[in-house]
Amino acid sequence: MAEFTMDLNDEQKEVRDWLHGFAADVIRPAAAEWDEREETPWPVIQEAAKIGIYSLDFYAQQFFDPTGLGIPMAMEELFWGDAGIALSIVGTGLAAVGVLANGTEEQIGTWIPQMYGDANDVKVAAFCSSEPDAGSDVASMRTRAVYDAAKDEWVLNGTKTWATNGGIANVHVVVAVVDPELGSKGHASFIVPPNTPGLSQGQKFKKHGIRASHTAEVVLEDARVPGSCLLGGKDKLDERMARARERAKAGGGERVKNAAMATFEASRPAVGAMAVGTARAAYEEALEYARTRTQFGRPIIDNQGVAFQLADMRTQIDAARLLVWRASWMAATGKKFESAEGSMSKLFASETAKKVTGQAIQILGGNGFTREYPVERMHRDAAIYTIFEGTSEIQRLVIARTLSGLPIR
Repeated sequence: MAEFTMDLNDEQKEVRDWLHGFAADVIRPAAAEWDEREETPWPVIQEAAKIGIYSLDFYAQQFFDPTGLGIPMAMEELFWGDAGIALSIVGTGLAAVGVLANGTEEQIGTWIPQMYGDANDVKVAAFCSSEPDAGSDVASMRTRAVYDAAKDEWVLNGTKTWATNGGIANVHVVVAVVDPELGSKGHASFIVPPNTPGLSQGQKFKKHGIRASHTAEVVLEDARVPGSCLLGGKDKLDERMARARERAKAGGGERVKNAAMATFEASRPAVGAMAVGTARAAYEEALEYARTRTQFGRPIIDNQGVAFQLADMRTQIDAARLLVWRASWMAATGKKFESAEGSMSKLFASETAKKVTGQAIQILGGNGFTREYPVERMHRDAAIYTIFEGTSEIQRLVIARTLSGLPIR
C-alpha cells in the first residue's frame, strides 16, 4: 500500500510538467476563442490525442497510479489551462468511469477504446444521468429500460439533460430505471452504441461558463440496444434487484448503491482537482497583476487589503488540494470514506474556486470585469463546480448523513 506523501516522484513530476506545458502552449492561447464560439474545440482535442493526452492509455496510467495522485494532478494542470477546453478533453472520462465502475472486463475492453477513437479520428463519449425532473433527486428518474426477452434487447425511452458531449458522442452511457418500485436501487447503466436508431440530440444549452464544452439533452425514443450492453450483465442485475426487493420487504437493511452513484463517488475528488486548477489559475493572474499594477506610486500588493486577500486565496487553494489528494489517495489504497472524505474534497474545492475567482476579479478591479483579462472567464467557469456531479448542498447532505448516521433531509 502506497503511503500518503506530498512529494511527487520523478515520473509524476515529469507528467505534471508535460501537462502544464500543453496547458500553457496549446490550451490557454485557444481559450478565449472557443469560449466565444461556444463550440467543441475539436482541433485542441486532436492535438491532445496526437501527443497521447487524449487517450485510454494515458488515463489508465493515471487512474492506476498506486498513490492515487495521477488523476488529480492531471486534472489540476489541464483545468489551470482553461476549464471549458479541459472539460472537452476529459469529459469522456466520466463515461469511461461509468463503464469501469459497473461493466464487465469484456465491456470495458470493447467500449472504452471506442469512446476515444484515435489521433486521426477522435471520438468523445457521454454519461447521461440527469433528467429535467431528476438532478440531485436520482430516485425521480423516469427514463425506462424494458427488456425484450424474445430479441435479447433493452428498449430505452426518456430524456436526459445536462449531458456533457450529449448527442455528439460516439458512445453514450445511459442510466435508466429497470424496476420503478425500487426507487434509486432499481436503476442500471446501459451502453448505447454509435448510430443507434432512436437516440438523438435535443436542446443544446448556451451556458454561463465552460462554454467550450458541449452540453445538451439526449432523447431516447424506443432506442434498442443488445442485451450485452447492460453494464455488468443481466445475471448480476437480477441478483442485485432480488437483494433489494428482499431488503425492501424486511424494512430496510444494508444500503445498495445504484449505478449513477457509483460513478459519481469515484469522480468527486477529480472534480475537486478541476476546481483547484481553476482557482490556482485565477490566483496566479491576480498575484502577477498585484505585483505590476501601481496606484499612488506603489504596487497594489503593497496594500494589506490586497496582500491579505492573496494570502487567504493561496491558503484556501492549498487546503483544497490537500483534501483532494487525501481523498484520491484513500480511494486508490482502498480506504473507506468513513467521514465522506470524497464529498468533503469536492465541496471545499468547489466553494474555494468560486470564492478565489471572485476575489481575483476584485483585485483586478474594472479590468477584471472585462474579457480582456481571463479572470472574468475563470469566474464564470468556476460556478459549475458547485453544481455538477452533486451540488454543494448535496455534498453537505452526504457528509452530514455520514457523520450522524441519520437520514437527514
